[in-house]
Amino acid sequence: MLSLPANWAFRSSVRCWRRRAVLRVALKASDIDGARWYSTPIRGGVTGMEEILARVVAPLPTYETRDKYPPPPESNSLEFMHFYGSLEKEEKLEFLTKLSHDFGVDHKGISELALRLLDAQLRDLATVLQVEDRLRYGLTPRYKQLLNHISRVEGGVKFLVDLRADLLEMISSKASETPQIRDLNGTLKSLLSEWFSVGLLRLERITWQSPCDILQRVSQYEAVHPIRNWTDLKRRVGPYRRCYAFTHAAMPGEPLVVLHVALTEDISDNIQSIVREFATLDSEEDVNKINAAIFYSISSTQAGLQGVELGNYLIKRVVRELQSEFPHMAQFSSLSPIPGFSSWLQGQLGQCKKEGRGSDLLSEHEWEQVEQAVDSAPGSAAIEALRKLIATGEWTRSERLTRVLEPVLMRLCAWYLYGEKRRGYALNPVANFHLQNGATMWRLNWSADTSPRGVANACGIMVNYRYFLNETTKNSALYLQNKAITASEQVVGLVSQFQKSSKL
Repeated sequence: MLSLPANWAFRSSVRCWRRRAVLRVALKASDIDGARWYSTPIRGGVTGMEEILARVVAPLPTYETRDKYPPPPESNSLEFMHFYGSLEKEEKLEFLTKLSHDFGVDHKGISELALRLLDAQLRDLATVLQVEDRLRYGLTPRYKQLLNHISRVEGGVKFLVDLRADLLEMISSKASETPQIRDLNGTLKSLLSEWFSVGLLRLERITWQSPCDILQRVSQYEAVHPIRNWTDLKRRVGPYRRCYAFTHAAMPGEPLVVLHVALTEDISDNIQSIVREFATLDSEEDVNKINAAIFYSISSTQAGLQGVELGNYLIKRVVRELQSEFPHMAQFSSLSPIPGFSSWLQGQLGQCKKEGRGSDLLSEHEWEQVEQAVDSAPGSAAIEALRKLIATGEWTRSERLTRVLEPVLMRLCAWYLYGEKRRGYALNPVANFHLQNGATMWRLNWSADTSPRGVANACGIMVNYRYFLNETTKNSALYLQNKAITASEQVVGLVSQFQKSSKL
């Protein structure tokens, strides 16, 4: 049996061999002289990473030669891509940490340029502008050139999208909290925002006649209401349904964000009638029965594009498409899930139990009804019983308890959406998305999603965010600038009930 050091050395040599093999494949594919790639032997560990980075990350040209500097060979980008692809998860973190730390901005040079800018303030405007331009150029991280060149290689944009997904996972998992890693993430996000600007995106309608691989990806990426089988997928792209996606020329066959739409007579108040109704699977659409467009699912497919605005523009483009197809259509609304409501509610119940203040959430009469329905003692025992029922969804099995909890859960949910904030904006991410787009928080719907997932996430409640097209710009500005939520009478009424009965 191998000793631990010997076993470690063996595994390291295997990893090193794998990286060599991958790079040799890339070498043959790109028809590049092997001597250039292996002028220095590749070794496992930090030294090998340093050698790779020293070869592939070109120096930043001087300000005077920035427009005359020849681009690095494509092999640099390929070598970086294939080497990174051969690394394990922990090694990727180490590799990106070295890239961000050793090949970022020249801080000493920037300090000197900043002093020169201060000295130039009393000079003529042309001199000030030139020094400012030098400073702007100097703030370019050295690795930014490499990222730009990778984007021009076949498959390079997709590689960078996936690399940013790795960065986001490292940051969110606290695996790395260095400012250099955060700066690398910010630089990459800025580049992706430029490359994926709305003018460069293509709107595609997905139908049953679309290529099989596209249909398969649409099914695979559906995150809101999972697609069960091919019949289910056929229903969602068939009559009285529309499915649209944004695509990009640099990522062919990859839908970036997918929007599912139901064409209905009225604004839907439950998801069952949309995703479980198969009666019209093979029917012809009757235009007279199409008065509303319900956006019931929007899914971003690329984790690396988080923070790059796509969904907002997709909804606006789809509205224009539908208005062109159905000129009489005037009602546009989402039917949205409320992720996080049940978790928030359980947290509130736990806090109330701990501090002995159950009356902060329910009135005395409502607690009496709950105690009778669950056959529980008053006080902490009743709070804990209700918390467990919410956590398991068992309350839905009791008609009596359902009747008791409906008004309670509806007003609590209204407050969660309308009143719970993060930095002044809606805490719920779906609410925040639609409110930023200028939608109105229009209607809460009881028993709107009776699936186990819907009950677990939001006690079966869903919400319509209504898009009044002549008001969206104003509503968006009010929300983004003044943090004011535009809501209907129903929502405001439920919030008012909460404020009268609750002491939170």
